[in-house]
Amino acid sequence: MKNVGNIMIDEELFSVRFACDLGKCRGACCTLEGGRGAPLTDAEAENVRRHYPAIKKYLPAEHLETIRTDGLVEGIPGSYATICHHRRACVFVYYDGVIAKCAFERAYLDGEIPWRKPASCHLFPLRFRDGALPVLKYEPIRECLPALEHGARNDIRLTDFLQASLSSVFGTAWYARVQALAASGPAPAETSPSL
Repeated sequence: MKNVGNIMIDEELFSVRFACDLGKCRGACCTLEGGRGAPLTDAEAENVRRHYPAIKKYLPAEHLETIRTDGLVEGIPGSYATICHHRRACVFVYYDGVIAKCAFERAYLDGEIPWRKPASCHLFPLRFRDGALPVLKYEPIRECLPALEHGARNDIRLTDFLQASLSSVFGTAWYARVQALAASGPAPAETSPSL
């Protein structure tokens, strides 16, 4: 682990090659089985509530019904998460053909709302754990194997792929420090990590 601006960074961030390949994974990170959706800060839970009226037009009828019966978020202050439809897809997913996409991000990119999406989604496949010394850790999952292959094939470092996300969440100066460490870090693994 490396300490960058009082955030502990998993050193795999500097060696893993990763770039989403939506044509192959089909947005699997938004539809993982398990039942609990994306972790939310208290402020993000409020953003979900505030901006829901602008994004509900993008959602499929079955997700709207789940929201009607189960609500927008679950949990308590300090431990919120998005609701899932049938313990899989986040209720804020819409489908572009067979690819799962975020309705909040769509509205943001279309200039309809000022908030893009939760940081936990923005940073995926990284997980951020807040605390006295916060930790940012790479979380490999089987569904992201196409991203590992695509990143390795095109020599795209995980930190490069997540430039906009990391800069948005932690600031551009912090990201520049991460990139400096990545540039001097270890070479990429010979093969994709096993999942």
